Amino acid sequence: MKSFNKSQPYNDLPLLPPTADLETKEILTKTIRASRALAQLNGAIRNLPNPSLFLDTLHLQEAKASSEIENIITTNDDLYQAVVADKKFDNPATKEVISYKEAIRLGFSRLEKQPFITTNLCVELVQCIKQNTAGIRTTPGTTLTNTQGEVIYTPPTGEQLIREKMANLETFINENDSIDPLIKMAISHYQFEAIHPFSDGNGRTGRILLLLQLKLEKLLDIPALFLSEYIIEQKDKYYEGLKSVTENNDWSKFILYMLDMVETTAIKGLERLELIIQLMETTGQEIKEKLPKVYSKDLVEVIFKLPYTKRQNLIDIGLGTPKTVGNYLIALEEKGFLKSVRVGKEKLYLNPSLMNILEN
Repeated sequence: MKSFNKSQPYNDLPLLPPTADLETKEILTKTIRASRALAQLNGAIRNLPNPSLFLDTLHLQEAKASSEIENIITTNDDLYQAVVADKKFDNPATKEVISYKEAIRLGFSRLEKQPFITTNLCVELVQCIKQNTAGIRTTPGTTLTNTQGEVIYTPPTGEQLIREKMANLETFINENDSIDPLIKMAISHYQFEAIHPFSDGNGRTGRILLLLQLKLEKLLDIPALFLSEYIIEQKDKYYEGLKSVTENNDWSKFILYMLDMVETTAIKGLERLELIIQLMETTGQEIKEKLPKVYSKDLVEVIFKLPYTKRQNLIDIGLGTPKTVGNYLIALEEKGFLKSVRVGKEKLYLNPSLMNILEN
């Protein structure tokens, strides 16, 4: 194998599939555990009466964590208030996180229509994330540096070469069924990050592709995995794994890392989902007992769709006139179910118990 020079464009990045042994006993054992955890989470989602109920919240939590990896930091309060309130938020970090959430939604809607992951889809995703007309890198000089400013990797250069590498990645993702889907996902993720096809937004696009591959392989119906949380907590190991593939063609460390990410986040995702469902059931029961005239199944669902809600959300689902639903919200606050917050000229209502689960 040709020696790797981190200061030179990695134009010799090998095409897929890799030549290394991808099915060691350790990798296969870990694959079984990760697949089992993922199947349990997916089963729980499928059994929900309304599987799409928590979709916005789940998308936003993943968007927030993925953006944090790129040092784009916002708070849950800013984020959820910005989604629910009519007030336009000037915080650029919040705007970027919301754009990322929209990119997740875009990716899933595209897969519903055409079950393939393509270069064009990747371009659409990065344009949605960055809110610009970005395309495949055309200018040379892109390097990846560490916090000390030292070059740690120089991706391939030249639009034609990048497109050829992406075309090979496309084929591998969509046609190679001889490799376990989770192992294939790990390999694809490395390759995308190594190609680094865009000037900016590669990390976030690559993490959306992880969720899309799980959907494509029919392993996860709804993106209820906070994969980025794991990367934040294990950032050094993530970069060490990428480096071991690039410099030593050692795939084992990185694949095991990615499988552990799936297993750990699936277990945590299931626990979080169960906590939210349990909270929703007990809250619904308490509202029914304390405020029987206010209670309805639709009302409980709307205050659990996102941590913040407002009068218009209740009107939109036909729960009553502005005055009626306003009285509902006041009653819910008086009994301690919600807490009102003034945002601009609007009054929003926070579900503190739901927010508490999301933040822990």
